[in-house]
Amino acid sequence: MRFAGRTIIVTGAGNGIGLGIAREFAVQGANVVMADIDSPSGREAAESLKEVNFNAVFLETDVRSEESVSGLFEETVSRFGQIDVVVNNAGISTFHDFFEMQASQWDKILNTNLRSVFFCSQAAARIMKETGGTIINIASTRAFMSEPNTEAYAASKGGIVALTHALARTLGPYGITVNCISPGWIETANYDLLTERDHSQHVSGRVGKPEDIARACLFLADPRNNFITGENIIIDGGMTKKMVYEE
Repeated sequence: MRFAGRTIIVTGAGNGIGLGIAREFAVQGANVVMADIDSPSGREAAESLKEVNFNAVFLETDVRSEESVSGLFEETVSRFGQIDVVVNNAGISTFHDFFEMQASQWDKILNTNLRSVFFCSQAAARIMKETGGTIINIASTRAFMSEPNTEAYAASKGGIVALTHALARTLGPYGITVNCISPGWIETANYDLLTERDHSQHVSGRVGKPEDIARACLFLADPRNNFITGENIIIDGGMTKKMVYEE
């Protein structure tokens, strides 16, 4: 129970990687606040943890809204008295044709994926500056490599990597570490439907699971590892290290 008595906020915790992160912290005894704009999924996820006696609560949150973010942090402090770790995981992976993309589509992706990280980190740091704490941002390997028509998503994830080291410099004097994780292919649906070809694309020989990202979050959130800050950890089964030639 490494995190017993500690309070963790995970945004985008209603499903996928966010739910996996929330679950692992709950297993380790943390008070887990699960924030998500999808109320039905978020409530169901929190209930699934409470059913096995984990301490989890769902708070509906739109990370694009400063007001909603402020409410999340105020309610968390009201319930638990403190915030020790924030995992900025909320994001959307929407892709649009480059030539047809509208400003509203660009803004939705950047506001959800990148601006939210700034305002959630700011709200967290205002509370943590008295006691120290940990901020973990979830970026993506798409910050460093791309497919066509992913400009807004790539920009948002690259921005998270840059924002992470800037925040680490600003918040270091307050005992707050800031790091980010860049996942590669993490299967959040039916893992059993993956093919051998899917797995063989990875140096590790398999596609990733949410638990792979969650365990890294546990590591970065452990106070014994506070010598690590401003870093980006790529967790992709070695896929970005492969040299690929087109035939």
